[in-house]
Amino acid sequence: MSSAEGVLTWEPATRHTELLAAPVAEAIASTPSARVAAIDAGLADTAAFCEAYDVAMEHSANCVVVAGKRAGEVRYAAVLVLASMRADINGAVRRHLDVRKISFAPMDQAVSLTGMEFGGITPVGLPADWPVLVDEAVVAAGDVVVGSGIRGSKLLLPAAELAALPSAVVLSLSL
Repeated sequence: MSSAEGVLTWEPATRHTELLAAPVAEAIASTPSARVAAIDAGLADTAAFCEAYDVAMEHSANCVVVAGKRAGEVRYAAVLVLASMRADINGAVRRHLDVRKISFAPMDQAVSLTGMEFGGITPVGLPADWPVLVDEAVVAAGDVVVGSGIRGSKLLLPAAELAALPSAVVLSLSL
């Protein structure tokens, strides 16, 4: 039976910052229970990761960067939703950010603005002025697996710690 831990060997993230992107390593103290595990970078995409490492999709959360515009101003945010669900980007997220248009941030922008690898972006270590919109189903999931800022590892931590990040807002975001 799949769980959040799967078949990986998890170690305290604070002791293995070499497995984290630089901004994640700098911010990891904000999530004291975070554990990290090395993975095959070729298996970083959610479906392949969950299958290869026996991690339940209901305990794997995807973090996407969105960019919304209103009156020429661009507003960025991170959206965290379970891998088993879809985020309501054009509805709940757009309304919360109070923007007229919203889309996924282009890959090169997401990478340069976060200092993280595409496919490994995580809510830990994002720019301080970005809201982190956490779907309530993520919080209800208990322990969740998220990116580590690089494709070669993953973080496992209580979703409550993600909800407690300084810029986090818990909302109903899934479709």
